[in-house]
Amino acid sequence: MGAQYYGADSENGDRIEDPSEDALFMMISDLNDSDNTFVVVQPDEDDPVWFASVAVLDEGGYEVVRRDTSRNEHEVTTATSINDIARDLTIWMAARGFPGRPTRQVTDF
Repeated sequence: MGAQYYGADSENGDRIEDPSEDALFMMISDLNDSDNTFVVVQPDEDDPVWFASVAVLDEGGYEVVRRDTSRNEHEVTTATSINDIARDLTIWMAARGFPGRPTRQVTDF
């Protein structure tokens, strides 16, 4: 059975279904500049409309890419704090759409 919403895959073959902020932190912490240089997070579906990736930079730190074609978003940043990256990705992914996920209902009183 696949992820309910999204999965995170690293270059070395590790996969976590619906990773938490802590799981993303651990996956990013495990990155190195030889055989495990990136992590990609995307919906567990064919032809996903969004993805985020984190890659080790040669000069140190990380390149973070966020792309969502449904919202015409494409952002590339660099960062050094794994904690900040994991938190920011978790917040960004929470704002993405997922088929079958209940939507928030707003009512006027």
